[in-house]
Amino acid sequence: MISNLASVRRKLSENLKRVKDRIAAACQRARRNPDDVRLVAVTKYVEVDVIRQLLELGVLDIGESRGQQLNQRAGMMHEFIERKSVLSGRRDGPPARPRWHMVGHLQRNKVKLVVPWAELIHSVDSLRLAEDLDQQATKLGRVVDVLLQVNTSGERSKFGVAVGAAAHLAEHFATLPGIRLCGLMTMAPLDVPPAEIRLAFDRLRDIFEDMRGERHVGPEFKHLSMGMSHDFEVAIEAGATMVRIGSMLFEGMTSPVPPQVDEDAE
Repeated sequence: MISNLASVRRKLSENLKRVKDRIAAACQRARRNPDDVRLVAVTKYVEVDVIRQLLELGVLDIGESRGQQLNQRAGMMHEFIERKSVLSGRRDGPPARPRWHMVGHLQRNKVKLVVPWAELIHSVDSLRLAEDLDQQATKLGRVVDVLLQVNTSGERSKFGVAVGAAAHLAEHFATLPGIRLCGLMTMAPLDVPPAEIRLAFDRLRDIFEDMRGERHVGPEFKHLSMGMSHDFEVAIEAGATMVRIGSMLFEGMTSPVPPQVDEDAE
């Protein structure tokens, strides 16, 4: 694990270039513009100093898998940026601020921690959770952008609504003024052939296109969040507009990683 700050920045810059190069190559194969694919850096196993380095390197979309950690880190970063802005006396405006993404399974008792900070919640997988988000957002006088998580692999260990329930649930979301449905999210199965991974992503894209065609959704419905470090290139070729990358971006920089569980998005 790297500890020196200069070494962290150098390694992070190298990893970021490698990730961006692979995103660009996948887009070229799919005849897509790389600017149409947003990198969400999943930072749950790195320190806050690394997030600061990410911001300075131009990566503003920061994803967290746990509500309590998102709340703590967002508060810390907000305080740091405010203090830095005051001390530096910047005339060109405040430093770049992160856009926080909740990418892991969101428990209903963590909604109050996440809503004040999250610009996009990727993992809304039930009407009850959507109603809780709507209620909390309304209290704060804001509208929260969300994605509907769909279990396209059919695995029991995965969160997400069943494929056949997605359109029906989207109709209910449209009645909740405190949330705005901006697209869909899924996770492909692990340790399977690329063709099976591609099938999960293609299935989400098909649901996405059907929902747009049948006008279950509004014009803001335009995102497909799919793909992580091990499969983001396949996801891009299938139409992903957001990829959630952690381990590849922070290779050689993180603490030992515990076994992956489904609530984690990277």
